Amino acid sequence: MNLNKVMLIGRLTRDPEMRYTPSGAPVTTFSLATNRYGQGPDGEKKEYTDYHNVVVWNIGKRNLAEITGQYLHKGSLVYIEGRLQTRSWEGQDGQKRKTTEVNATEVQFLEPRSQSQGQGQGQAREAPAAEPVAAGLGAQPEDASRDVDPEDIPF
Repeated sequence: MNLNKVMLIGRLTRDPEMRYTPSGAPVTTFSLATNRYGQGPDGEKKEYTDYHNVVVWNIGKRNLAEITGQYLHKGSLVYIEGRLQTRSWEGQDGQKRKTTEVNATEVQFLEPRSQSQGQGQGQAREAPAAEPVAAGLGAQPEDASRDVDPEDIPF
């Protein structure tokens, strides 16, 4: 039996980038920062930040790529569920390149409209009418948006 499942809650480190494949399929990419805690070399409690590249495609009639590209922005708090995927290609310089990314199958916005507006750099984007906004399933935790200040993200 095999299992390839990833579940992350974190904040976008940059605005999503939506593109179209040559066949016209939309795809949205962004980077997500997650925090974890452990001991540093000196034995002190230390916070570590991990960065994850996320790829979102439309799935069936669910327009996940378009929704995430339209409504998310730098600093947005989201829940991502999907699978790890490693791709390799040859760069323009002839070198082989490889990347591992999360191929998202669920994207849930964890902030109500009022908190997510105006947090990103650039223009504020208005979310659809439902609060919490969800492209996936589930409920929004009350204090989920208080853990990381978007201004602390280094990108």
